[in-house]
Amino acid sequence: MARILIVEDEANLAQGLLFNLQAEGHEVSVEGDGDSALNRLRRQPFDAVVLDVMLPGKNGFEVATALRAEGNYVPVLMLTARSRSQDVVSGFAAGADDYLPKPFDLTVLLARLNALLRRMHWPRAPEKSPSPRNDPAEFTFDGRHIDFEALELHALGRTVRLTLMEVDLLRHLTRNRDRIVSRKELLEEVWHVREDTDTRAIDNFVVRLRRYIEDDPATPKYLQTVRGVGYRFMPNPE
Repeated sequence: MARILIVEDEANLAQGLLFNLQAEGHEVSVEGDGDSALNRLRRQPFDAVVLDVMLPGKNGFEVATALRAEGNYVPVLMLTARSRSQDVVSGFAAGADDYLPKPFDLTVLLARLNALLRRMHWPRAPEKSPSPRNDPAEFTFDGRHIDFEALELHALGRTVRLTLMEVDLLRHLTRNRDRIVSRKELLEEVWHVREDTDTRAIDNFVVRLRRYIEDDPATPKYLQTVRGVGYRFMPNPE
């Protein structure tokens, strides 16, 4: 059983999700606007959030951004009628862990939600789930340590809790270290977006990672920009 918060202003859809998630054995709460959802999340712990984008008050992007800024890394499955690739990337950049356009099949939503819940419980499972492509569970470079399964990065004397999407991006960068990785490749391999779209959301995502690992994020030496192409992760820049 998981504690799940549904943030949806369409009453019929919210009640349908409530009924079906409760039937799956979960403890479910509902909020109908972004501000109420944020207040609820500040008061109560949840295992996952199903978050609509188009909400009264703060929209879903703003709610997700505020959550991550406050250090709340609850898994977020974002729902929206806006299915353009740019909206998908913007949702991930705001801190969403998965994205489902409306209308959606209920079985797909349940599968996506269960996948998020399983990933969040990897560190507490008796046997850790295998990493994608048999990648190592951890990566250390120049005094920085990434624990992909615990969703943590230890650097500069602090521990940062990572979102699932940040972990996926760091996995791809470490897997391709010392190689130039294009923005198009990141869209396809990390975000699974294969249409032409604005890549500024990726740049914003990288800026956030630099705040975690760089001594001076304004002059990065580990996560370097290759102008006009993409990025290169250099774990040993010297």
